[in-house]
Amino acid sequence: MPPIADLSREIASGLRPVCGVDEVGRGPFAGPLVAGAVVLTPGFAMVGIADSKAITRLARERLAAALHADPGATIGIGRVEAAELDRIGLTAANDLAMARAIDALPVRPALALIDGRRVPKGLPVPAEAIVKGDATSLSIAAASIVAKVARDRIMADLAKQHPGYGWESNAGYGTAAHREALKTLGVTPHHRRSFKPIAEILLEEQ
Repeated sequence: MPPIADLSREIASGLRPVCGVDEVGRGPFAGPLVAGAVVLTPGFAMVGIADSKAITRLARERLAAALHADPGATIGIGRVEAAELDRIGLTAANDLAMARAIDALPVRPALALIDGRRVPKGLPVPAEAIVKGDATSLSIAAASIVAKVARDRIMADLAKQHPGYGWESNAGYGTAAHREALKTLGVTPHHRRSFKPIAEILLEEQ
């Protein structure tokens, strides 16, 4: 059986408050990179919280709404826009989005638990990286959900400004429909120009 996310890592740290942090949007051709930071009170319980990639879109939206409404959950969202990502690079953008998410929390965590193998640079608090943390840490799993839902909504809004790319369904990822739209509609200000497929289109246009 896969591990069940709980607050054991948060409690074992002996520190309070502890936030979980996760990001979404490293791979898309367009849109911001978004990170979530979530502090859950000891004893917090909500059925269904898991890695955002392992649950349906409807379940993510329901859980994100419940997390935002629950007094036992404190949430911060950080984002790095495509142009800034192009300027500083993907890894630095990942780190910056996480730092901004932590800074957006109304409370200052004593520790941040990060999903992944490395502790990002420039975080405002001490941090620990947990491999597959979104599957074992409840606060990281919650952060993955709120970040994913926040980014999907951003992309749906951008889809209204730039119709034809399918961002309301592909969230900016390089699907066949998105690639085809790039050929006919061109590159928008929200595309990541440092990504090879976008850079190649821009080079052809010169």
